[in-house]
Amino acid sequence: MPTHPIVTRAEWLVQRKELLAAEKAFTQAREALAVRRRALPWVRVDKPYTFDGAAGDVPFAALFGDRTQLVVYHLMFGPDEKVACPLCSFWADNFDRSVVHLAHRDVAMVAISRAPLPKLQAYRDRMRWTFPWYSSGKTSFNQDFHVTIPAAEDELGPDNYNYASGGRAGEAPGISVFVKDDSGAIFHTYSCFARGLDMMNATYQYLDLVPKGRDEGALPFTMNWVRRWDEYGG
Repeated sequence: MPTHPIVTRAEWLVQRKELLAAEKAFTQAREALAVRRRALPWVRVDKPYTFDGAAGDVPFAALFGDRTQLVVYHLMFGPDEKVACPLCSFWADNFDRSVVHLAHRDVAMVAISRAPLPKLQAYRDRMRWTFPWYSSGKTSFNQDFHVTIPAAEDELGPDNYNYASGGRAGEAPGISVFVKDDSGAIFHTYSCFARGLDMMNATYQYLDLVPKGRDEGALPFTMNWVRRWDEYGG
């Protein structure tokens, strides 16, 4: 643990209140950003996507259940991989128990990956997750929403991943949001990728509160410490 200034409670309160003012400004800026996010125009989804689910083929509209809003976590698990990405698994651990709460605010939340359904189900059982998880392996859903990056350069679009060109071929993480109107039409309203996912991870938000923070500066890459929850040992 590095050395740190030690002060009286009264001295600490002075600096804590200064930080509180900055925290309140950040909260207000975040709320204003959320208003702008909700004000984005919508794009109609016309492709008739059908996913593999536990009950068989599931049309896109059925993912909503009786809700009008849908959040999709694009969980990295390619068709040829034996297990899902450990980093996406870290995020899934953090949102798994949110699904029931979201449902009571007119929001369905599911995960979608390209791996075959039996692989998803086996891994879901291992991780003890409860959220719905569907396979998009028979569709172009992942490619259309820019979370499967093609290897061939001539297939790369100008907005390939995180609204930029290029990117590493293969699977990538992301979140996409959809809404269904009274007629049953589906619209894409928002997607975020890369660091845009950061605030969706409650564990990271708690780490930001403690003295060491995320403590990732000396690692080969920032998330090198992350393991699947059953691989930490001890």
